[in-house]
Amino acid sequence: MPTTAPYASWASPITSDLIVADSISLLDVLVDGQDIYWVEGRPKEAGRYVLVKWTGRSASDVNPSPFNARSRVHEYGGGGVLVVDGVSYFSNYADQRLYRMEKGKPPAALTPDVGQAKLRYADGRVDPNRGVWVGVREDHRIEGQQAVNSLVAIDLACGGEGIVLHSGYDFYSSPRLSPDGKQLAWLAWNHPNMPWTETELWIADFQGHQLTNARRVAGGRVKGKPISIFQPEWSPSGTLYFISDESGWWNLYRLAGDGTSERVVDRAAEFGQPQWIFGMSTYAFVSDREAVCTYIEGGLGKMARLDLKSKTLTPIPLPFTEFAFVRVAGNQLVFRAGAADTPHSIVALDLATNQVTTLKRATTVVDEPELRKYLSKPQPIEFPTANGKTAFGLYYPPVNPEFAAPAGERPPLLVRCHGGPTSAASSTLNLGIQFWTSRGVAVVDVNYGGSTGFGREYRDRLERAWGVVDVEDSAAAVWYLVDQGLADPKRVVISGGSAGGYTVLACLTAADEKIRQTFQGGASHFGISDLEAMAKDTHKFESRYLDGLVGPYPADKAVYEKYSPVHNAARLTVPVAFFQGTEDEIVPPNQTEFMVEALKQKGLPFLYLLFDGEQHGFRQSGNIKRALDGELNFYATLIFRVGLHFLKE
Repeated sequence: MPTTAPYASWASPITSDLIVADSISLLDVLVDGQDIYWVEGRPKEAGRYVLVKWTGRSASDVNPSPFNARSRVHEYGGGGVLVVDGVSYFSNYADQRLYRMEKGKPPAALTPDVGQAKLRYADGRVDPNRGVWVGVREDHRIEGQQAVNSLVAIDLACGGEGIVLHSGYDFYSSPRLSPDGKQLAWLAWNHPNMPWTETELWIADFQGHQLTNARRVAGGRVKGKPISIFQPEWSPSGTLYFISDESGWWNLYRLAGDGTSERVVDRAAEFGQPQWIFGMSTYAFVSDREAVCTYIEGGLGKMARLDLKSKTLTPIPLPFTEFAFVRVAGNQLVFRAGAADTPHSIVALDLATNQVTTLKRATTVVDEPELRKYLSKPQPIEFPTANGKTAFGLYYPPVNPEFAAPAGERPPLLVRCHGGPTSAASSTLNLGIQFWTSRGVAVVDVNYGGSTGFGREYRDRLERAWGVVDVEDSAAAVWYLVDQGLADPKRVVISGGSAGGYTVLACLTAADEKIRQTFQGGASHFGISDLEAMAKDTHKFESRYLDGLVGPYPADKAVYEKYSPVHNAARLTVPVAFFQGTEDEIVPPNQTEFMVEALKQKGLPFLYLLFDGEQHGFRQSGNIKRALDGELNFYATLIFRVGLHFLKE
C-alpha cells in the first residue's frame, strides 16, 4: 500500500544524479546517401557536440576529442555539420573554423585562423561537381560594429575565408542547391524582423563562385502583411518547395513555372517551426511524387505522407507527438522524435512497411519498467484568459506509486514558462519535469500567447505585449487549475529560462496585485530582468527582437522601463532563485546581478548560483545537477515547507 505523506515530500528515484548520469542531447540528423548520422551534445564531456555515424547496429564517433562540432552563428548555432560522400565538414566550437575530415584522417581546417572565433560558418551545402562549400558566414572582425552576415563559397581544394556570393541583408539562412547545381535558393531578412515574422525567399543562377539573376520569389510583404518563409527545398526534379504563413498558418507551397506560388497543403496546422537554429527540417522528399511532412495540430505533432500531385495528406500512425530534423536515407525516413513517455530519440521509419526502429535515445533510464511507474503524462488544457481569449498548456499531475497524499490535500504547483518567447512547451518526456511530479509537485507548462503551434494570430499576440500577455496567461493557468481543484493556491511557484525567466520575474513584479499574489516564489534561469539592457547589450540576432515584442528602442524607452522587472523590484514580496552562466552573451550575467542586488536591498530571501564556463543554457552535467537540486532545496525550504529528507533518496 502507498505511504500517506504530504505532497512535495515524496521520495523519488528520479534524482538529479539519475538525470545527468545517462543523458545527452540529440541535436541534428544528417544523411549521406543511405548512411545515417546525428549530433550528440554530451554533458559529461562539458557539453561537447559529437557527430556520430550509425553503423547498422551501433553508432561510432566521427569527430575526435577535443573537436566540438558546434557553430556559433546567431549564437544559437545549428547546421554546424555536413556529410557528403563520406567526408564530413564541421564548425569547431573553440575557433569556429570550418574543418574537413576524410575517413581515417584527422580534421583539416578549410578556413583561416583569424583569432577569437571572428569568422563563423553554418548551414552549408557542398557542390561536388565544382568542389565548393556554400553556406552562411558571420564576420565579427570589425570591432565596435555588429557582425556582417553573408552567403559565401569556399573552394574545397585551397580553402580560404570564402568568396561572398550575396550580402547586404542582415541575416541569411537555408542556402539550397538545385539538383543540377545550376540554381541556389536561400532565405534573407533584415532588422527588426525575426525569421518567424518576415523573411524573403530568393533564387539565383549559380556558377560556383558567383550568383547572377538573383531575384526574390516569395515572402517579404504581401498587401502590407509580413510573411514568414521556412525551409526551402528542391524536389528531385528541381521544383522549389517552401513553407509560408501567408494563409495564417505555416503551410507548404511550391514555385510554379511562371514564378507564382502554389499552395500544396491547405490546413489549419503548422508545417513550419520558429527558426532559432539552422538546419531545421519538417518535411523531406521520398520521390518526385511524394513527400513526408510533419506538422503541429492542436499543439501536438503529427506525420503524414503527402501526394504532391493530388495534394492528399495520409496520416502515418506513430507513437510520437513531436518531430524534428526530417531526412530521407534510401528507403528510410530518419528523424528525431519524442512523446510523453519517450525521450528525444533518433528514429528510422521503413517507408515500405511503416516499421519504426529506434537508433538512439537521449536517455535510457526510463527503459526500466519500475521507473516508468513514476512517469506523469501531460494532459492538454485550454483555459480562459484576458480579453475573452483562450490560452493553452500541458498539465502534469503528481505521480508516485509509493505515496499518496492525505485526503483533501491539493498539490503544490510549479508553473513552467518556456523560453523564446517564440517557442512552445515540449510534449516530449522531460525528466526535469518528472523530477517534480514524482515528488508530489504538479506542473503546468504554459503555452502563453505568442507560442508557436497555434497559427500566426496566436504567435502575434505578444506583439508589443511582452510582459503583459504572457504574464496574464501564466496567472490564468494557475487560476484555472485551482478552480479545477488541481493545485494548492497557497503553494504556487513559477520557473523559466531565458525569455521564460523574464516572464517569471514579470509575474512576480506585475502591476496587477492579483497576479503577483498568485505566486509564492520563483526561479529565473538566465532570465532577462532589464529590457533596456537587453536592447543595448546582446548579440546581433536578437538585438532588434524587442522592437516587435516591446517597441522600438530608444523611442519607447518608457515602455521598456515600465515592463522591466529590475525597475519594479519594489513590488517583490516573495523569494527568488537565480541560475546564470558566466559566458552567456545572449543574457549577460549583469542582467541577473541587477535583480540580485535589488533583492539584497529589500532583504528578501534569494539564491544566486553563477556557473563558470556556461553560456545560454547549461551543458555541463555537474551544473545541471546543481541547478536542479538548488531549485528544489529553495522551494522546499521557503515555500513547500516539507523538509529535505527526501533529497537523500
